[in-house]
Amino acid sequence: MIPRYSRPDMTAVWSPETRFRIWFEIEAHAADALAEIGVIPKSAAKTIWDKGGKAEFNVARIDEIERETKHDVIAFLTHLAEFIGEDARFVHQGMTSSDVLDTCFNVQLVRAADILIADVDKVLAALKTRAFEYKMTPAIGRSHGIHAEPVTFGLKLAGYYAEFSRAKRRLEEARREVATCAISGAVGTFANVDPRVEEHVAKAMGLEPEPVSTQVIPRDRHAAFFSALAVVASSVEHLSIEIRHMQRTEVLEAEEYFSPGQKGSSAMPHKRNPVLTENLTGLARMVRAYAIPALENVALWHERDISHSSVERMIGPDATVTLDFALNRLAGVVEKLVVYPERMQKNLDLLGGLVHSQRVLLALTQKGASREDAYVLVQRNAMPVWRGEGDFLTLLKADKDVTKLLPPAEIEALFDLGYHFKHVDTIFSRVFGRA
Repeated sequence: MIPRYSRPDMTAVWSPETRFRIWFEIEAHAADALAEIGVIPKSAAKTIWDKGGKAEFNVARIDEIERETKHDVIAFLTHLAEFIGEDARFVHQGMTSSDVLDTCFNVQLVRAADILIADVDKVLAALKTRAFEYKMTPAIGRSHGIHAEPVTFGLKLAGYYAEFSRAKRRLEEARREVATCAISGAVGTFANVDPRVEEHVAKAMGLEPEPVSTQVIPRDRHAAFFSALAVVASSVEHLSIEIRHMQRTEVLEAEEYFSPGQKGSSAMPHKRNPVLTENLTGLARMVRAYAIPALENVALWHERDISHSSVERMIGPDATVTLDFALNRLAGVVEKLVVYPERMQKNLDLLGGLVHSQRVLLALTQKGASREDAYVLVQRNAMPVWRGEGDFLTLLKADKDVTKLLPPAEIEALFDLGYHFKHVDTIFSRVFGRA
């Protein structure tokens, strides 16, 4: 985790203190269940909670023990025993390290998912507000980066709102995917720990028992989780790229908020660069990169190996912390986005009416021209306009082959901008629901 791209709540999920506290809770809940079914004394379970629950785990002390034992869970259990005393022998009964590690990792991923879902809600709120603000603001739609037909800026934002609504559903499914618990012992057979212990721990930790854990929770679950994060990151980049294009000097239909005192360049005082959305593009690349090792973690040897372990120590914190930062930055960009409706209109008019070419084409076909002939008539008038030689409406009205089929008044009517926006309300109702 890089502090520059980290936020406190998500960082706390991955702190050593949080990890050790979760480890303790897993062990203590397991002790409760073991006491309930008569495997350990109830007094021991109470002691574990009383003494361990009040303990301030010393990360440096655990690290010191691990340097000798070369085993993180044993180091923690040794340190825990320093608080609990004699009853520490009843901790970790019948369990294996992966029971603690995997269950803890999934608890952390669930907590991280909850934060990410809340982050997406912020993006959605910002997009909805701005979409309705510019619901009927005309803008040019582009395909291949080239002017196509009119849209509204609100429609553009509504499209991103729909995309991030899907992102939220993906994160909710990703959360469900990893919300499982394994307390099944060595190779997952429950030989030394009753399945009722797993059921108890799962319920206490807000998880579901893993149907089959071969000492480890299957890593296809985690692959799905990190893949979902990668798709959400791609949506972050999708919107960021659009804003970056719109901020280009030649376009300048919208730009990131430029605060008082902000500097855009060390060399050129006039610069106002899209630094936030460029940053988001880079962060999205990193989150996507973490999906690959998660996919490669699926194929472990036999009932388990630990090739996944080093990977997850990195990608768990890094992917979630980075995406959390990116989503919050994106919400801020959208909230403060500076929009220039006049520039949108100017760009819309840039090609002298060519944006209405399809409507003229269709009108000619309805007057009896074949589609091929109509296309030729429209294109031969459009190409001079493309070269800067007049405007489309004037050329069409001067073309006798066109006016034989379409009187000038009917041609003029085809240049009504509002025609393109007659279904905006329908689209908005699909995206946001009916008012």
